[in-house]
Amino acid sequence: MSEITVAEPDTESRPKRSLGVRIVRGIAWASLIAGFLILGFVVQQLFVTSWFAERNQEALEGEAREHFTSVEVTAVPITDVPGLSDPDASADPSAPVPLLLVETPPEEHEAFAIIRAPVIEALHEGWTVVSGVSRSDLRNGAGHMPHTPLPGQPGNAVISGHRTTYGAPFHDLDKLSAGDRLEVETAIGVHVYEVRESLVVQPTDIWVTAPREGAWLTLTTCNPKFSSRERLVVFAELVEGPNAGVILSV
Repeated sequence: MSEITVAEPDTESRPKRSLGVRIVRGIAWASLIAGFLILGFVVQQLFVTSWFAERNQEALEGEAREHFTSVEVTAVPITDVPGLSDPDASADPSAPVPLLLVETPPEEHEAFAIIRAPVIEALHEGWTVVSGVSRSDLRNGAGHMPHTPLPGQPGNAVISGHRTTYGAPFHDLDKLSAGDRLEVETAIGVHVYEVRESLVVQPTDIWVTAPREGAWLTLTTCNPKFSSRERLVVFAELVEGPNAGVILSV
């Protein structure tokens, strides 16, 4: 019987890829991997963060409702409120002094209010407001700047929120125009504001958070969408609510 032999493959006869081809292939693979990583990051930022934020809203709303029933609310004479005075006091010193409802400020990071706006889809059912504007605060809800008055109080209450991530509660803030109404519910009641003006400013324009006469709500978010280059700001004035009659009369 004759012996069968198998020829070994001639590896040396195969043409070797040039250095240029290997470099191009390496760049192509690197670009493909980078593309998948970027896509994953975008999905995580736009969808995963929003999913978690929306899941957190149910718990935060429960915290806010609990805050409504547990926080102390007092009636303070407007003569004891800085910046306010009774216009009838000089005419009739014996007339009763109007009272302003005041609630104890919330603890840091605590859910204490709910903001709603018919024009903004994400705010139809309301979005919880927490005390603070740190990254962790804005991951859960809209954030109230602690150094500004609470909604429904004299001055300029400032609330900030994400526009493209973490539920994007202020995604359509640009749809608000003069005359549109929005409301903020706190332990005192529901405060209704009417939009007066919206504008785009630089991140350094912190004057938008400065005190204002009367009672105002200032909403801020990033601008344009998917960028933090600028800030979109909406100014709204208190027109209805538990304290509206008192504040608007002085």
